[in-house]
Amino acid sequence: MAEEQPVSNAEVHEAHCGAEGEKTIRKSHHSAEFKNSLTSRLNRIEGQVRGIKGLIEKDTYCDDVLNQIAAVQSALNGVGKLLLEGHMKSCVIERMQAGEPEVIDELLVTVKKLIR
Repeated sequence: MAEEQPVSNAEVHEAHCGAEGEKTIRKSHHSAEFKNSLTSRLNRIEGQVRGIKGLIEKDTYCDDVLNQIAAVQSALNGVGKLLLEGHMKSCVIERMQAGEPEVIDELLVTVKKLIR
């Protein structure tokens, strides 16, 4: 479920204008299990990236490093797909039901960024 929290106008955030001109930040509310799953995946990816750095420092053969980079990119794409699915099944549906059809345009921009 999306929840909005007001922040000061001085803070720089991508946000929608709320009541009385205050900026707001949208938050998602995924289950603890879902967040833990994403966090675990990201921790593994973080380790893979550190491993790639080590390979480069050790002058590992380029093809081997490139294969590891491809694995990290694939893993990040997997996290993105899971998060996109969760976003569409919760945040997007809620905003559509709340009469905010502009969420579809926002979603399309995000999907375009993901498939570059």
